[in-house]
Amino acid sequence: MGANTSQVSDLSDNPSLKALVGTESISENDPFWNQLISFTFISPTSSGESKLLEEAVIPLAKILIENNPRTGNFGALVRIFLGRTKELKISTECQDQLFIWQAHNALFMIRCLLKVFIREMSEAELHQQFSYQERAPGSCGGSEDLLEELLSNLVHLIVEVPLLDITYSILFEAVTVLLVFFSYQLFHKDILRDGIIYQHIMKGRCMCLTSRLVKTLLYNFIRQEKCPPPSTHIFEPKAEGGLLYGLASGVASGLWSVFTLGGAGSRAGIDQEHDPLPLSNQSLLLLLVLANLTDGPEWPNPYRQAITCFRNTQDTSSLPVEQPHTFQINFNSLYTALCEQQRSDQATLLLYTLLHQNTNMRTYVLSRTDMDNLVLPILEILYHVEERNSHHVYMALIILLILTEDDAFNRSIHEVILKNVAWYTERSLTEISLGSLLILVVIRTIQFNMTRTRDKYLHTNCLAALANMSAQFRCLHQYAAQRIISLFALLSKKHNKVLEQATQSLRGRQGESAALPDYAQDLSVIEEVIRMMLEIINSCLCNSLHHNPNLVYALLYKRELFEQFRTHPSFQDIMQNLDTVIGFFSQRLEQAGSDLSVERVQEVIMKGAQALPKDRLKKFPELKFKYVEEDQPEDFFIPYVWSLVFNSGVGLHWSPHGIELFSMDSG
Repeated sequence: MGANTSQVSDLSDNPSLKALVGTESISENDPFWNQLISFTFISPTSSGESKLLEEAVIPLAKILIENNPRTGNFGALVRIFLGRTKELKISTECQDQLFIWQAHNALFMIRCLLKVFIREMSEAELHQQFSYQERAPGSCGGSEDLLEELLSNLVHLIVEVPLLDITYSILFEAVTVLLVFFSYQLFHKDILRDGIIYQHIMKGRCMCLTSRLVKTLLYNFIRQEKCPPPSTHIFEPKAEGGLLYGLASGVASGLWSVFTLGGAGSRAGIDQEHDPLPLSNQSLLLLLVLANLTDGPEWPNPYRQAITCFRNTQDTSSLPVEQPHTFQINFNSLYTALCEQQRSDQATLLLYTLLHQNTNMRTYVLSRTDMDNLVLPILEILYHVEERNSHHVYMALIILLILTEDDAFNRSIHEVILKNVAWYTERSLTEISLGSLLILVVIRTIQFNMTRTRDKYLHTNCLAALANMSAQFRCLHQYAAQRIISLFALLSKKHNKVLEQATQSLRGRQGESAALPDYAQDLSVIEEVIRMMLEIINSCLCNSLHHNPNLVYALLYKRELFEQFRTHPSFQDIMQNLDTVIGFFSQRLEQAGSDLSVERVQEVIMKGAQALPKDRLKKFPELKFKYVEEDQPEDFFIPYVWSLVFNSGVGLHWSPHGIELFSMDSG
């Protein structure tokens, strides 16, 4: 990070900071404050930079915790910030960069202190830190709830100040401070369902801005604005390359010169290349935190309500009943951003949230004719399953399951033809339908899961998506057809292995039954999956046999796999149809002669598919699965969301020690 950053450790010896956290009250009218917040630097954008900064701030913050009850200096700093923000919108319109600059600096200092406060004290104690009034002459402290005033002010700032180069940093800071306020959850194993901050955000003055806040955070995500380069940060750096800018001949000289984070020789340039969209990322994380707050005992989460009911700007229809916190947003722009950002967990989680909870957005997504732009990134997540965390894979699968609930989607994906899918490296796919690629990737995910993680929920959801699609399988690529049969072969092999182990165990433990339940459970799970696979194959044969010669070919090529299941009581009924198809086409091939070429076999199959009477195949109930969230979904989603904040929050660092919400190796 460059030589200058080693000076961050000198913060604890800085006279001005020592005065702020010291034993003397400082009047809000004192010129000290103007000097204190007149510095310029590039805020930390990496966890490493933030760690260095926090380590330097912790001893100062602890001194302030001890002295603030007598001095009220923390409250004074908050009021200094509030005083600057009252004119922030006008300052933006007038391009008053100095005003915005100072407000940002004050807020950044508040954030650094808050982060330590939240780790060191309860919410009630934090509330008290805001309530201590300065005792110096010139005090203008009132009886208002300063904590609520700050929260309300931050929300107003986010929704009212336009996003420009000169406001980017303060908007990013406002979003980040709200995230920090909610970070109490990290230090509690149980889900927080109430509290002072929760009450203010869910029921207080912030509530009337619910729809505007959700809309603004969504637009921050949609716009994907890059952080403006340092040259647009108000003043030019000194010739020697430091990032302290002399305002009126060095007002802040000596105070924040240690803040050269992001300066020459540091890693900030590299970090910003890796995450050039800090406001977009941070806004999305805050939106997910808000959306997953639990409902109150007598009130629903207003932010989730807003996410559930917002509509397209092109939707001019009137609602029969006005929904609370509704708003309109450009669905095309949102769809485009979702397609472009699926490489991140948080964008995938947002897509899941919208598809699951907002019927307007789900209907719009399913109406798109460029569905490949959305589905391909989801399939790429699954294809690289070994490189992704389990939650990201799970969300991607649930998205596919939700999409496959729609018959029109299941038909249309077989009409989209793809050329040279670069990330699919197992085979050369010069031309394949989106539907066949989806089948290939989902079955590959099942096979990976069976050999590695053995997560029952994962393969259940994979099979549910395939089952939803099965009646609409069209012109399956030969590789997709082969993969279906190869999965069945793998299941058959595992089934036989477990049977053999159970038999050996029984012989070796005559009179003992303790070891057998494990084998019985394993066998039950495998047979359940085998049954599902047989139903998927049967559904395709019954509904679209003439469209799938490659599946019939693969079925005939591996016909011996199915023989052992003909008399099995769990599969007899479903095997009748497969026996009928195998027997019918086998007879046709025998009549066609011996030593048939692949092309001749396919020709016989194509003609046979037209000739097979449909009434010879027994009808089974249509395979349809619908995704339903587990009871108490917050037990999964809240730890997941906060693991994303912990790992992906821009410029935020938390020590893993003391994190209670999730284990540090989860996800």
